[in-house]
Amino acid sequence: MTKSYIIETKNLTKYFTPSTNLIDFFPRAFRKRPVVKAVDGVNIKIEKGEIFGLLGPNGAGKTTLIKMLCTLIIPTKGEAYINGYEIVKNGELIKRSIGLVTGEERSFYWRLTGKQNLKLFGTLYNMKSKEMNRKIDYLVELLEMQEYIDTRFDEYSTGMKQHLAIARSLLSDAKILFMDEPTKSLDYYSANKLRQFIKERIVAQEKKTVFFTTHNLQEASDFANRIALMDRGIVKACGTVSELKKKINLPEATIEEIFKYFV
Repeated sequence: MTKSYIIETKNLTKYFTPSTNLIDFFPRAFRKRPVVKAVDGVNIKIEKGEIFGLLGPNGAGKTTLIKMLCTLIIPTKGEAYINGYEIVKNGELIKRSIGLVTGEERSFYWRLTGKQNLKLFGTLYNMKSKEMNRKIDYLVELLEMQEYIDTRFDEYSTGMKQHLAIARSLLSDAKILFMDEPTKSLDYYSANKLRQFIKERIVAQEKKTVFFTTHNLQEASDFANRIALMDRGIVKACGTVSELKKKINLPEATIEEIFKYFV
């Protein structure tokens, strides 16, 4: 790498071959196993402290890309570096540098309180008790969760669950937060409040880098420093909104017009 980017991919690619298909019932000579190109030759570079948005419709490959960058699935080919570490060779080192925020509620224990959930995950991170309690108290205050941190998770609203997921991602001092559609299922007010919190507290105050996915055009335009437009596994364009307007030679273009041009 000629420049030290906190996230960089080089022709990152992921193909899936379905394990079972009706075609398996035909003789081998006539089979041709289908290949799904979930992520196809992606090249992106993200600097420390950025809020980077990956924008695309459902099925564009956004979640697959995040899972590769978080070392949850192995790429078919290409390279990616997170905080200077290569995702295939240095998976354990990368996991110490990142936090993943998803809308997956099954990863929490419903009968435990928010604080009990955080303590459980802190134990899994091999945190010492004193350090863990100090960090949880700090995160509860940072995310303004005092009123419900001792409430059972199954009584949480969607917004509360999102805040708890962010708290969990920050337990291990993650430098980079990957957020897969963080405002999904939130109402307009709650979504706007969460975006403001991420920008002002997580990025500006805590000095984190945020990589988030969305299919919300306005969210990508208003929230991200730069955006990448993705469709059918391919990043069609990447840059600030102003840069994308220049690329299509439409200085007054809306984010909807930009998106339609590239995707």
